[in-house]
Amino acid sequence: MTMPGFEALRDLLGKRLSTAPGDLALHGQSESHITAGLPQAVAYPETTAEVAAIMTICARHKIAVTGWGAGTSLEGHALPLHGGLTVDFTRMNRVLDLHPEDMVVRVQPGITREALNTELRATGLFFPVDPGANASLGGMAATRASGTTAVRYGTMRQNVLALEVVLADGRVIRTGTAAPKSSTGYDLTALFVGSEGTLGLITELTLRLQGQPESVSAAVCAFPDIEAAVNTVIATIQSGLPMARIEFLDTQSVRAVNAHAGLHMPEQPHLMVEFHGTPAGTAEQAARFGDIAADHGSTGFQWADRPEDRTRLWRARHNAYPAMRALRPGSAALVTDVCVPISRLAQAVTETADDIAASGIPGPILGHVGDGNFHATLLYDPASVSETATVKTLSGRLADRALRLGGTVSGEHGIGMGKIGYMQAEHGEGWAVMAAVKAALDPGGILNPGKIVPATAFSAP
Repeated sequence: MTMPGFEALRDLLGKRLSTAPGDLALHGQSESHITAGLPQAVAYPETTAEVAAIMTICARHKIAVTGWGAGTSLEGHALPLHGGLTVDFTRMNRVLDLHPEDMVVRVQPGITREALNTELRATGLFFPVDPGANASLGGMAATRASGTTAVRYGTMRQNVLALEVVLADGRVIRTGTAAPKSSTGYDLTALFVGSEGTLGLITELTLRLQGQPESVSAAVCAFPDIEAAVNTVIATIQSGLPMARIEFLDTQSVRAVNAHAGLHMPEQPHLMVEFHGTPAGTAEQAARFGDIAADHGSTGFQWADRPEDRTRLWRARHNAYPAMRALRPGSAALVTDVCVPISRLAQAVTETADDIAASGIPGPILGHVGDGNFHATLLYDPASVSETATVKTLSGRLADRALRLGGTVSGEHGIGMGKIGYMQAEHGEGWAVMAAVKAALDPGGILNPGKIVPATAFSAP
């Protein structure tokens, strides 16, 4: 092993510093089309003090450091562009403090959202952010994740109250408090949420919790075309109806989930909706939504009031990615997302669908359209030069379309390696300000180099 500082890291971590080929390979792969090299070693810390010591050693020896949660990100956030050290937080996975009366919990970064909600069952509380994958909460904060419930409960931005962060030089800072609000200086919590591990490593999170709803009702409904379905979403949001979830699936997506989950939805564009509240409240909300959907030509309304039916419905939605992959066995997938103002949603989705159809590439569209966010999964033959070029062109046109319509090139997947090329177009001079913040907090450029901002002065180990 030739990595500078390796012996110091070995003295600190012992067998929890791994150079096993299997460990290196695991931390050099992605769930999507993004690829990079391998780390030179993987560290498995168990305490904040160990993370601080790791960063002190890496700063001294100029070792690149990449954080790792559950490896579920889609833009190559956790892939090591410059080798170096991957810090895997799976051993830091405990609930540290729970305060049901304040509806807050303090956790380590490696605990997953499903594991946290399992521990919360007896309290009547739950953590609402649901990106679909069973991601780690540290990773979700680092990528500012959201998901199916964001239309009601918000993203990680609204649900992270405070953080403990280890900086590039090994200093440990705390940002925010468990108080509901504060007006004391710069909002450092918001700075680190969404920073993708480029400014510091998150070692603790204080999270906002929600009460389990007394009543939950869900439904699916079909529409004659994409425009009718998306216009129903716009009308629903503009009416002020408090949706807990409102998800869109195009015809290809419906075909995929039907085959994968054994459902029997008509092969037409669909909305999947859910309401939270009291029994009377959810019944009224459901009736109002039914009227709006009917006005836009919906058919085949199916309610799922029983818990097992709702579970089956949302499990099918969360498993949409492998279902889509099965539409074209052996294909690679370029998975991309954008977010636009709700008033431009129908135009964005319709133009994207037409673009994909004209390309001849299978590209199911679905998304959390209640907040203007939708996804395209472009299925292509990676051995085909022409198909690879086509999907990259489609992805670029989608990003350009989102910016033209006043939106963003990513509503929840983040930037990572995949979308750094769009940052100048979206942020202008603001991108240079981000680089200045990065330089101030990480002057050696060792934290997840090559992500979010242009590469700083950094030499790979």
